[in-house]
This record gives sequence, C-alpha cells and structure tokens, in this order.
Amino acid sequence: MHKHSRRLLRGIGLVCALALGATACGGSDDGGSGPKNVSESDVRAALEKGGTLTVWAWEPTLKEVAADFEKEHPGVEVNLVNAGTGNDQYKALQNAMSAKKGVPDVAQVEYYAMGQYALTKQLTDLTGFGAGKLADQYSPGPWNGVKAGGEGVYGLPMDSGPMALFYNKKVFDRHGIEVPTTWDEYVDAARALRKADPKAYITNDAGDAGFATSLLWQAGSRPYTVDGTEVRIDFSDEGAKKYTGTWQKLLDEKLVAPVTSWSDEWYKGLGDGTIATLAIGAWMPANLASGVKDTAGDWRVAPLPQWEAGAEASAENGGSALTLPELGGNEALAYAFVEYATAGKGVDTRVEGGAFPATTAQLNSREFQDTKFPYFGGQQVNKIFAESAANVADDWSYLPYQVYANSIFNDTVGKAYISDTTLAEGLKAWQDASVEYGNEQGFTVEK
Repeated sequence: MHKHSRRLLRGIGLVCALALGATACGGSDDGGSGPKNVSESDVRAALEKGGTLTVWAWEPTLKEVAADFEKEHPGVEVNLVNAGTGNDQYKALQNAMSAKKGVPDVAQVEYYAMGQYALTKQLTDLTGFGAGKLADQYSPGPWNGVKAGGEGVYGLPMDSGPMALFYNKKVFDRHGIEVPTTWDEYVDAARALRKADPKAYITNDAGDAGFATSLLWQAGSRPYTVDGTEVRIDFSDEGAKKYTGTWQKLLDEKLVAPVTSWSDEWYKGLGDGTIATLAIGAWMPANLASGVKDTAGDWRVAPLPQWEAGAEASAENGGSALTLPELGGNEALAYAFVEYATAGKGVDTRVEGGAFPATTAQLNSREFQDTKFPYFGGQQVNKIFAESAANVADDWSYLPYQVYANSIFNDTVGKAYISDTTLAEGLKAWQDASVEYGNEQGFTVEK
C-alpha cells in the first residue's frame, strides 16, 4: 500500500474515533481492487438458496418490507435490528468494523455520512451488481448522495428529503400574513408576526449543521469540492453570502426562537402557534401528525422560499440509503433485499407506511400526488414535494469527514446564536477548523 494511503487510512481511523466514538475504521485489507461483480443470476441463485440477513436500520417501514420479502422468498430470514438512530448506529457500526466481527449484511447510512465510509472502502461499490442501471429510477439529489462524490455507487437510495415550507395557516390568517415566496419576504413575515404577537416566532433555529448546509445548497453555495483525498472548503461564495446576509437579519432582530429542534419545547411551540413555520424535508408530515396532533387542520405546505424571485431551486434535508458494508456477508442475497426495498415492491409498502420516496415513479404518479392529507386540511402536499425533488441541484458534495465537521458546527457557527459573532464569521471559523482537521488526518485540504 502507498505510504500516503496508509497515513490517510490511519487518519480516517482517527476521524471515526473522534466523530463516531470508535477506535478505528476497519475496511478492506487490500484498500479495494475495484467493484465486485455479482450478476443477476447470482442474485437469483442466492434467493433460491435462501439464508439469513442481518439488516441494521432505524427506519420503521422496513419492518413490513422485511416481512413481505420473507413471504415472497420463504427460504430467507431477515433479522432487522435497530442499533440506534444516526450517530448511535454509526458508532456501533464502526465498533463492529474495527473488531471485524458482527458487521451487518445491510446498513442504513445517511447521505451526508456516505462519503466517509465510501472513501475508506468500508461500503461495497454496487457498480458491479448492476446498480448503475437503476440511476434513472431516482430523483437527482438522492442518486448524487449514494455516489458520494465519486464514480462508484455505495448504496441505493431509500428515501429523500426535498425541502418545503410548512406553515401554520391559522396563525398566518389570524395576523393577515401572506405566505412568503422569497427569503426577503420571509424576513418581512417574521417581523410582522413578531409585531402582532411578541411571543411568536417565524421559526426556530439554535444552530444546526444539516439545516445550514441545506440552505447553502439551495442558495447555490458549493463550499465543498472533493476529488478523492483532495478537498477544498470555501464558505465565501455568493451563495453563502445570500444565506448569511438574510439569516443574520433574523438573528440580529431576534426573530427566530432559540429552541432546539425535536425538543419538548419545540413540540410545544409548534402546538401553541409560537413557532409558525418549518423549512424542512418532505418526511416531516408524519412527525407533525404524531407529535402535534392537536393542530390537525391548521398547517399547510408551500414551496420553499427562493433566494431570487421567480427561481425554483430546492435542496435536500435528510434522507438515507441502504448499503452493503464491505465486511458483511451474503452479498448477493443482501443486494436482492436492498433492491427490493428501494427500487422494487418494497417502495410502495414504505410509501403506504408514511415514508417519502426517492423514486421518480412514485413521485410522479397520480395516486401519490393526488393523495389528500387530512392533517393539512386535505391539501395534496405531495405535489409540492415532488416538484421540490425535481428542482434539487445534483452537484452538491459533502466532506468525506462530514460527520466530524458537523460535530464541531456548534463550536464555530453556533457562536453566532449566542454572542456577537456573525454567521459569516462563524462559517469562516468552521471552514478553518475543518481545513485544519482534514490536513491533520492525511487529506490535502485547501481553502
């Protein structure tokens, strides 16, 4: 192995240790020798032979998918394990990879974390399984996510999070506030709401890396350029200036609630009307319906406000894929399940269970788009979500150590929420810290 490659892999091990709480990253001993080749006949043979699959995932609709898959293939048993959500699962996954023991056959991985695993060859490149032929079945954002900035395909998209604006129509109507179509109008709406009700806020924001990067994505900022181990980080482009210039006004005028999303206080604010909007992914409806039941009928969905009037740009917020860890087993059978769940019959099962698809067939179907949501007053919100998915630019890249970068967001950008530090200064600090860390780990990082 090349000296630089050994240093890089040692560095990635440290990234994993610090970002995910594990001791090292595991992966192929040979550093990867190109995509494996698994044919359709190999997959059919694996299904006929049967066996047991271990799937690590927290997504709830997979339970029914697994049951249906077992019925269709009686010789197969799917052991579905919830090893934790997001970082909790990643920690467990890294521990298993490090020990080279107990690695699942299939693992759910979010798009923002994909690059870290792909670079270190911890995920199987599915190109040799024929995954490339499925490219046209997915909307652009999720497909770009599983490519992890490279040429391989490191998973199949399970869901997506095209953004939209969820707003409390009852609150807006009470105060005569129009639904904003641009972010400038959004700031004006925030001012009007605050004037009408000093206890109410247009939204909440206590500093969240995923939300910030989604707005940067929509604004046209491309802070991360990744070419293997060559990385560039720059938060000074025009898109970033649009974001910081507008959002700084909301912070300076105290127009956003300093409340952390998913907290009890957040749910309370959504329920009592003191948090009036959410710019968030299309997976949100089920969370509102279950977490804020008493406001059924009050909420509506609108397209995401634009940075320029008349534009139609959107971005992804959340979403994940099903992957085959390199140290997992029974690859042909594992791929059969992954394809079934993300591109086959399992997609309809998951949509019926409330998941938001990454597949264009479902996104564009009349049945999907015409579905009326009682929670949103009978609105056909999927039409807005599907349009948003089609308007996501597919040239966004995450860092190959984005999990770590996100973990230091509150130490850098987060200061803008609690001090005189500006968002622009916070992004510069985030950039500098990310550059320094990447170089320490063996990447070549410029700014």
